[in-house]
Amino acid sequence: MTHHLRFLVVTYPAQGHINPALQFAKRLAGTGADVTFVTTHSAHCKMANGSPPTSPNGVSISHAPFFDGYEDGFKPGDDVVHYLSELRRRGSKAISDLVVSAASEGRPYTCLVYTLLLPWAALAAEELGLPSILLWIQPATVFDIYYYYFHGYGDIITENSTKDPSSEESRTTLPGLPWKFTLRDLPSFMDAANTYSFAIPLFKEQFEIFDLKIKNPKILINTFDELEPEALKAIRELKMIGIGPLIPSAFLDEKDSSDTSFGGDLFLRSKDEDQNYIEWLNSKPEGSVVYVSFGSIAVLSRIQMEEIGKGLLDSGRPFLWVIREKAKKDDGEVEKLSCQEELEKVGKIVPWCCQVEVLSNSSLGCFVTHCGWNSTLESLVCGVPVVAFPQWTDQGTNAKLIEDVWGTGVRVRPDEEGMVGSEEIKRCLEIVMQGNGLMRSNAKKWKDLAREAAKDGGSSDRNLKEFVADVARGDHHIFLD
Repeated sequence: MTHHLRFLVVTYPAQGHINPALQFAKRLAGTGADVTFVTTHSAHCKMANGSPPTSPNGVSISHAPFFDGYEDGFKPGDDVVHYLSELRRRGSKAISDLVVSAASEGRPYTCLVYTLLLPWAALAAEELGLPSILLWIQPATVFDIYYYYFHGYGDIITENSTKDPSSEESRTTLPGLPWKFTLRDLPSFMDAANTYSFAIPLFKEQFEIFDLKIKNPKILINTFDELEPEALKAIRELKMIGIGPLIPSAFLDEKDSSDTSFGGDLFLRSKDEDQNYIEWLNSKPEGSVVYVSFGSIAVLSRIQMEEIGKGLLDSGRPFLWVIREKAKKDDGEVEKLSCQEELEKVGKIVPWCCQVEVLSNSSLGCFVTHCGWNSTLESLVCGVPVVAFPQWTDQGTNAKLIEDVWGTGVRVRPDEEGMVGSEEIKRCLEIVMQGNGLMRSNAKKWKDLAREAAKDGGSSDRNLKEFVADVARGDHHIFLD
């Protein structure tokens, strides 16, 4: 029985974190547990659906947003150090207030679940005597890489990254993982040239919490047993639990056909958005359309956008390209590409779309993606092969897995200046769209395995239920004295 269990699910206020965290919250509620979803007020206000989401069994999830000190959330140009400091201070207090208030009402919380970049959430839980668990929203392989980076392999990775990338000496081997990693295969934060200096200290603090404060740590991972069997067992000191893919039920296990509003992008769209893209897709032959999207954060250079446009034109295939309306001229108009008119004769350019709905359409033949983990899982679940076009953070590792491990796509090769030219884009599109069928066959295999894992009695379903049962028994994270 889980009716007495109460969970706090706390997530970093970014779309790529909120999407899987909310899907996880819904699955928790589906077990009969009471779930409170916590993120910043600014992120909560941008979420597309004003009514609280419900789980497949009709149990609603309550929301408890907190103010992070920024009216509109963090924006490019803001002081990231100050923002993260305020997020930590205000978020910790919000957790404390919620836990203390619930206890005083006789309805105490049982466990706190938090996503990455929030190590302070675990510390806040420790002070309150509340068990906590990390929900890792990237692949298990990336978790392993970070673990080893902070456990004896940091210097090796750094030294290898300075060697000739074409040489065998530049490749790093890590315990329990059967692959060798070059610099481009590792999380970008490990690159000495990386400018996002805030990330490594937060990951370091997270692993110190596991080492120093928690007995027999367990980590929930947004993956499934069949997808990353080696990575899930690579670290003896930790237990990693695959409970993914965390995407809407309507596109995965069909438990809740109404669960579509949170697919791909659960944030508000512009009022004048083009909502005819599904009709357009439906008019195209099966497997003919190239879908291009680089997520909610990555901003490509103007030159790179032009190269993508030229590559799409040269391929001669119909395409759906998501270009977010960020770059505007002084008169407020969206700045168009030089070949925009030609592009619009061949394909369709939109500022937003429901990604999982697009990937589920039978017209899709290929996904040109930045390889964010949510997008990667969605491509696997929908059985769509990809052109991997990674940008930063975990995306290089995801691209390696796509190309070398799962065999569902091909990775672009940037030139010496880091630019991916139109000819390279066309080359990759031709490989995926006109290949020997192996990528498409592999994509179909992973689609079937993902759905098998998520269904009742599947590996991820069993793992989640066992986790909830462990929490109910009190057999969960025990903080060390």
